[in-house]
Amino acid sequence: MKRLIKHGLMFGNLFHVDSPALVDRYNRALHHLTGKRTEQTDFHVDISGYSPEIGDELNDHLYLNHAGVNRQFILLSMDQRTAPLLNSKFSTSRGILQQFFAENEAQLFALTARDAVAGELVNSVYDVSTPKRLFDIRRIRVEADTTAGTVRDAAKLGDMVDRFKTEPDGWFDDVLIADMITLAGKTGDVVRNPVKLKQMSFDQRNFWTAHFGGLYLFQDVEHPALIAPSGKDGLGDLPIKYVFDANNRNQIAKFFEFNGLTETIIEARGINAAAILRQKMDFILVDAVADQGVDLTGTSRADMRRLARTHGDKLPEEFHTLAALVNWAENGGAWPRISSDHPAYFYTLRASDTKDAALVNMLLAELAPKDARQMFICHKELFYRTYANWPDNKRAYVADFLVAEYQVDKAGARKALFGHDAPLEEPKPAKPDPVSDMIARVGPWGAVKGR
Repeated sequence: MKRLIKHGLMFGNLFHVDSPALVDRYNRALHHLTGKRTEQTDFHVDISGYSPEIGDELNDHLYLNHAGVNRQFILLSMDQRTAPLLNSKFSTSRGILQQFFAENEAQLFALTARDAVAGELVNSVYDVSTPKRLFDIRRIRVEADTTAGTVRDAAKLGDMVDRFKTEPDGWFDDVLIADMITLAGKTGDVVRNPVKLKQMSFDQRNFWTAHFGGLYLFQDVEHPALIAPSGKDGLGDLPIKYVFDANNRNQIAKFFEFNGLTETIIEARGINAAAILRQKMDFILVDAVADQGVDLTGTSRADMRRLARTHGDKLPEEFHTLAALVNWAENGGAWPRISSDHPAYFYTLRASDTKDAALVNMLLAELAPKDARQMFICHKELFYRTYANWPDNKRAYVADFLVAEYQVDKAGARKALFGHDAPLEEPKPAKPDPVSDMIARVGPWGAVKGR
């Protein structure tokens, strides 16, 4: 992992906390949320305020994400908004935080100038002790305030100002005026500079979760399904008709097709399909020869062809089939028939232009695990986990490739690979639930009838 950290491929772009003022603010927020404090005086935090160094210190890397749900966050600076989200348990969490920051940019900038903002992604469940509980997750609500309660006090002061202006005796209410002066000292002038964070909630119907070995839940599609690549045994009785694992390749392919979630790379417009497929072949080749002690440092295109010739007997079926597909694309050779049960099938796909493109590309990275580049871009949790078990020469090759071919132009690389897709599609704000609205108006037992 040191190689990844050195190249900025792991723990990269974290926000550095090294000033006594920021450390003090962080401690106040940490104690406010968890009752804990840190002795660290120099550490790094992700977009949510989680710090790997503090996780080591507390021997708890879920100290802001108890039980893996209802992620809490600590915001010290708006610079955190570009940081990654580490130890992610749900695929939607980073996108939700980014949207919350974007919608409240001016307010958060002002609040973090004097204090830390602490908050929580409030879920509809407090634990996911069983897979069935995942189906109770429908909406994520963002709650946040400074550790001093500035937003709360500002709302209270606003109410007092309204009373002062509208009540006949407001001008003569010494207690009200004194309370207003006290609160104004904490919040500033809320009339000229309102301190109010936009209340936001997000639908979470289609998502990946790290729980139970990694699950992909698609509920908001025409043909819903749960996909458990690592295996569906032990999931129990679930309120969904279709549950697939990695062995159900035909069923997953049909699920993609019926819901219009994928397209073939060859058919995609505006990309160099042959170049993408050839790079996938390189990764498959490296995977096949890495355990042979081959030096992969600085390998050129000619070196790759030589390796393929030398180790032809070790190359898997995926390599030969993608080679035939490249030949067809470039030279008009015979069209290779690639059925959904073929090991190369998912290497030939990418997400189509839907709201779930990021989630689908994440799943494809798991179904085509030898494509290290797609795995790194679309599923970093899986990448780091598998990287640790690779031979060192493969780790070196992949790290060098990512530095040379991805780090220099991340946006360009993503566009070339996925076209329309922003690899971490942000979840959409939730629409009002008509049932919930009705309950809010008349109560859960219906309208109260007159006597």
